[in-house]
Amino acid sequence: MSLLTRIRNTAKSERRHRTDAELNLIPLIDILSVMVAFLLVYSTDVEVIQNAKGVEIPQSTADVQPKNSVVVMITRDQLFVQGELVTGVTDIRQSKETLIEPLRAVLGRASVGGEVLRDQDMAAREITVLADKSLPYAVVKKVMATCTASAYGKVSLAVIQKEKPVATSGLSQT
Repeated sequence: MSLLTRIRNTAKSERRHRTDAELNLIPLIDILSVMVAFLLVYSTDVEVIQNAKGVEIPQSTADVQPKNSVVVMITRDQLFVQGELVTGVTDIRQSKETLIEPLRAVLGRASVGGEVLRDQDMAAREITVLADKSLPYAVVKKVMATCTASAYGKVSLAVIQKEKPVATSGLSQT
């Protein structure tokens, strides 16, 4: 037998005995199920607030998370309640009054954001103010005063929690 025929015979026998490659999906499914469980456990502390273009939220070190409530959003130019345009920031700045009447009218409705409130719930109502960090304090103060005057007992200011610095006392230097 020549070398060429031996190579051909070997190739033919390898083709006969070759099995198709198999992909075992069970380890992949195990990894994905662990990832899903991880994401479900660690995503429960996230509070989703209405996305607002043009609003840079200030940072804070507060640990208390806000509850679901009516959202008052103040951009650099406009004031919104639950996404509904109420008035402009320039009107608020130019006003000599401490309360914003268009905001008070919207907040005074029996149902804000689709929820009908009972009379006993009026004192325990919560509102979250989402204000741009570059706004003057006088504008935010007028908005918060109007919210309080509109029978909202709990007013929260939305902030982004600052990352806490790592304590260097426990680290060893080499």
